[in-house]
Amino acid sequence: MTTIKDIANRTNVSPTTVSRVLNNDQTISVLEETRLRILQTAKELGYKTILERQAEKQVEAAKKAPNVGILLCQTLEEEMSDPYFLSIRQGVEEELLRQGITTTSMVRLHETGSNPQIYDFDSLIVIGRISEKALKKVSDHIQNVVYINHSPDDTLYDSVVIDFVKSTELALKHLLKLGYKRIGYIGGQEKEHINSGKVKIEDERLTTYEKVMEKEGLYEPRWTFIGEYQMSQGYALMKQAIQLKDLPEAFFIASDPMAIGALKALQEANLSVPNDVAIVSFDDIEIAQFTSTPLTTIKVHTKEMGKTGVKLLMDRLNGRTLPLKVVLPSELVVRQSCGAVK
Repeated sequence: MTTIKDIANRTNVSPTTVSRVLNNDQTISVLEETRLRILQTAKELGYKTILERQAEKQVEAAKKAPNVGILLCQTLEEEMSDPYFLSIRQGVEEELLRQGITTTSMVRLHETGSNPQIYDFDSLIVIGRISEKALKKVSDHIQNVVYINHSPDDTLYDSVVIDFVKSTELALKHLLKLGYKRIGYIGGQEKEHINSGKVKIEDERLTTYEKVMEKEGLYEPRWTFIGEYQMSQGYALMKQAIQLKDLPEAFFIASDPMAIGALKALQEANLSVPNDVAIVSFDDIEIAQFTSTPLTTIKVHTKEMGKTGVKLLMDRLNGRTLPLKVVLPSELVVRQSCGAVK
């Protein structure tokens, strides 16, 4: 490899002068003829400056970087109405950037149309629920797929999930410990994307609520209200609940946005939270601590879910063949809405 000393010997100029000329030092005083002779000799000998070598390495790295696709199973409206999935996506994007991967593309499933094989991805991160058959319709050649918030087959695919059963049990045990007996449920519909559209599937928050309340001998079907995972639905469903003669004294609400809507409905009915109705919700989105009555909620580490998904993908690209399923813990964040904090 050609060195500065080689160029200095060929041009009869000091190595210091050669170095300053090659690095475009504007403060050096040197004849134009000498400067051109140094540059021409460097070119003939194939010398490259540090900056040039760094630039070449960056170009090579970019060529080798995987083309990662992010497949979103939510529409933009769904994502904006429930920050849960938005936060996961932000975690994915932040970790990809930290890993130096910029060759990424993002596509929403509902935008793929009748010809969904539109991206030549090397790897894919799926945010949300999609059946394996529907995924293969999107792209049947991708070897490295990581699911986030869903695990269709943990013998084949990497996945990052939370334990909805334990999380719901944690919320309900907290309300029961506080002495509440009449506990209602407000939640949405879990859906999985299939080739023909969407299909409703089991929501473990609802089924766990039913099992826990039945075990305690406290289950009452009339106290269960199901709609969509939207703030407006939380409002409408709580309005329905308020019409009951025996309004539950507490609710487990399956998402923070729905709980915020429910708070509005209770406020309009002049019902106090937590004095008249206590609430424990789910997600711990940022606004949960700033609502009119700060929400007690199950904290889900959504950004970390996204980051963990990228780390699993990188591990796969580095040679791991055994699929991994990572279950991130959740935790109860106690605020005023449950009545435990005055």
